[in-house]
Amino acid sequence: MIKTIFVVGAGLMGSGIAQVAAQGGYRVVMHDLNDQILQKGMESIKNSLERFAKKGKISEGEVSEIINRIETTTDLTKAAEAELVIEAVFENLEIKKDVFSKLDNICKPEAILATNTSALSITKIAAATNRPEQVVGMHFFSPVPMMKLVEIIKGVRTADTTVAIVKEVAKQMGKEPVVAGKDFGGFIANRVALPYMRMAIVVLTEGIASKEEIDQAMRLGYGFPMGPLELADLTGLDVLLHSLEGIYNDLQDPAYAPPPLLKRMVEAGLLGRKTGQGFYRYDAQGKRLPD
Repeated sequence: MIKTIFVVGAGLMGSGIAQVAAQGGYRVVMHDLNDQILQKGMESIKNSLERFAKKGKISEGEVSEIINRIETTTDLTKAAEAELVIEAVFENLEIKKDVFSKLDNICKPEAILATNTSALSITKIAAATNRPEQVVGMHFFSPVPMMKLVEIIKGVRTADTTVAIVKEVAKQMGKEPVVAGKDFGGFIANRVALPYMRMAIVVLTEGIASKEEIDQAMRLGYGFPMGPLELADLTGLDVLLHSLEGIYNDLQDPAYAPPPLLKRMVEAGLLGRKTGQGFYRYDAQGKRLPD
């Protein structure tokens, strides 16, 4: 039975995962490399919960109760207390393998190790451990407190019981899980969505239409709530690039080859809403500014 969840990473995704886990009633231990990152993560959680309270989705009392379920630590060995570990570090295979190798030596034998990767191979990450049957993908979507979807991804050696357990945990967090039964790059949602954003960048690069016209065409023509370039800015152009590179390296499918314009924008630090500029410009609150 899962009682304690250890979250590795207190950034945007990690803090969001910690929040929904605590909202689901779990004891949560959130880890990162220094107290400054952890403090920023806790502030993000508090702000998110207070917004929910103002909208009447939770009470003020519940805000305190949820926050009190979350502990922070810079000590990775605290993962020994958890039945489930969810890793949410930078989207780099070698970094994730290193984290999982360490967790494998720290965690209790029955503990499940989940990765929040959006595109990397679960099987390759699991190979860094001696418990591949208990390694699984648990891919949350940003912003985690708002987005209902969680992809559960089965590696080649992931046990069905592991999938069943994390699926129930996701439901307890208020999420709607879907299961990817095969470990192919991009899983379900990103496998479908990334070529859509990629092709919008190609169309822009080729001068076929302006960014505004591309986004408007997809909103009006297909009923999407936002256009592909707006979505890319929201996702983060660095995240988009890493995901495309990961899937392309895995599948060698040209539909995922990163466009040169995307690479140059990331090199220039134009990462989308989080840096104030991507395909569009934004203020400090993420509201779009006129060009």
